[in-house]
Amino acid sequence: MNELMNSPRVSIIIVNWNGMEYLENCLGSLKSQTFTDFEVILVDNGSCDGSVKFVTERYPWVKIIDLPENMGFASGNNVGVAQTKGEYIVTLNNDTEAEPEWLAAIVKVADDNPQAGMVGSRICSFADHDLIDSIGHGVCRDGMSRGRYRLQRWSLLEMGEVEEIFFPSACVALYRRKMLDETGFFDDDFFAYCEDTDLGLRGRLAGWGALLATRAVVYHKYSGTGGVFSPMKIYLVERNHYWVALKNFPFRLLILLPFFTIIRYLVQTRVVFYGKGSGREFLASGYRWSIVMAVIKGTWGAFHGMPRMLAKRRQVMGTRKICGRELIRLLKFYRLSFRELLDNAAG
Repeated sequence: MNELMNSPRVSIIIVNWNGMEYLENCLGSLKSQTFTDFEVILVDNGSCDGSVKFVTERYPWVKIIDLPENMGFASGNNVGVAQTKGEYIVTLNNDTEAEPEWLAAIVKVADDNPQAGMVGSRICSFADHDLIDSIGHGVCRDGMSRGRYRLQRWSLLEMGEVEEIFFPSACVALYRRKMLDETGFFDDDFFAYCEDTDLGLRGRLAGWGALLATRAVVYHKYSGTGGVFSPMKIYLVERNHYWVALKNFPFRLLILLPFFTIIRYLVQTRVVFYGKGSGREFLASGYRWSIVMAVIKGTWGAFHGMPRMLAKRRQVMGTRKICGRELIRLLKFYRLSFRELLDNAAG
C-alpha cells in the first residue's frame, strides 16, 4: 500500500455489506501484492456484523466510508469513486482473494494498451482454482449477461497473456479514469447486478476497447454476498437486464426484445423440467413461488422505469463513437446463448 504518495496510480474500491467473514482473505491478499502503488477504499453499506470495526482494527491502511444504509453495489462504488485519486479504478468484490502478482499483471496490460478502457482478470473459483468463474462477459439477445467460459477448466483452454474481451465483470475489473470521465461510472438506478454490463456497453459505444489480463488471477466465492438464487437477486437481474437493452442496444435489436424474452422463458421452462443448471438451483432453492413473483415484479419494475432509461439512452446515443452496426457485430461475436446462460452447457 502506498501510504506516502498523495496520488496512487490505482484506487481499489471494495463494497461491503455484512461481509466480515470474507474480508480477511480479501484484504490480506491485497497486503501481499507485489505492486504497491495503490489505495484501498472500503465502502460499507450499513453492515451490522462488525465489518467496520474489524477493518479499522486489523487494516488501518484501508480508507473506510461508513454508509448508514445499504445503497447497493452500484451506488456504493459511485460513493467510493468520488474519493479516489488513482489513474486506474479497480472494483473488487469482498468475497475474493487475489494472487500476489494480480495487480502488477492487470496494471501492465492497461499501461501497454492505452486504447483499452477496461481490463479484466482471470476469475476462478475460490474452492477450485482451475475452475473458471468468469473470463469476460457474454450477452444474450435479450440483454441477459454472464461470465464467459463459466465452469470450464482453465488448464484446458489455450489463451495468451492478453486476450480481447467484450467487457469485464465488475467482480474484478480495472477501469481507466479517462474512460469514466466520458461515460460516467455505474448507474445508481441498478442498485446491484447488470451494472457492469451497462457500463461495459457504454464504454464500447464510446469507442474504448476491453482486454483480459490472463496472468491477473483472482479467486471468487460466487454470489457470496447476494446469494446464488435469492428472490432479490432474481428481481434485480430480471429488471436490470431490460434496462441494459433499453439504454444501449441498437434499435433493430431492441424491437426484437419481446420475442427473445419469450424464447428465454421457454428455455427456462425446459431446464426446470429437466432439473439442469439454473433449473436445478430453482428446484432446490426453497423459494420457488417467491422466485416466480420476483420475475414478475422485475418485469414490472423494468416497465415502470422505462421513461428514465429512455432518457438515459438519449444521452448514451448522443455521445457514442461507434455505429450501431459495430455494436451489433460485437454483440454477435460475444453472444451468449440462452442454453449457456441457463443450464451451464458449453457451446
